[in-house]
Amino acid sequence: MLKKLRWSDYVFGVFLLLLIIPQTRKPIQVAVNKAKILVWSPSIKAVEDQAQLIPFDYKVLSLDGKPKTIGVGKGKVTFISYWATWCALCLAELPNIEKLYVDYGEHINFVLLTNEAQETVTTFLKKKPYTLPMYTSRMAPPPLLLDKSIPTNYLIDQNGKIMSKATGAADWNSKKVRSVIDALLE
Repeated sequence: MLKKLRWSDYVFGVFLLLLIIPQTRKPIQVAVNKAKILVWSPSIKAVEDQAQLIPFDYKVLSLDGKPKTIGVGKGKVTFISYWATWCALCLAELPNIEKLYVDYGEHINFVLLTNEAQETVTTFLKKKPYTLPMYTSRMAPPPLLLDKSIPTNYLIDQNGKIMSKATGAADWNSKKVRSVIDALLE
């Protein structure tokens, strides 16, 4: 015998249908991940688990096509994010990274890296006017920063220690992250 469908079955069916339709899939994924960010912020690694990068210069290309070199582990705290405009997890966390940048951008190197064409990112920024410094890389990342997933974000201290690494959407504007940044900047 077939059981009678409840209203929740219909809601679930509509939700699944909306996930199948490409035009509605991304907004739903972004919304779900924004909800996740409300309860999850990246953890700070224990001292013994903090990997040490050899200080290096990250060779990047700005969105206007100008080459730039950003020192990592060379006396300034650095936030690195590997992201893409098509990545729902990336889009969910960008507003919180933007808030962090507004408050700490003068004291921390923010490096948001994408493999997308510059015009793709520029078109995205016309719709979502973030002020974050976004670049494409002109070099392979060091092995400690090599990850196949996006978003992958790193908080690196002045000497190149990886204080935090998070793969997937996270609240980088949390009190926990801010207190670590404040301590690093003292």
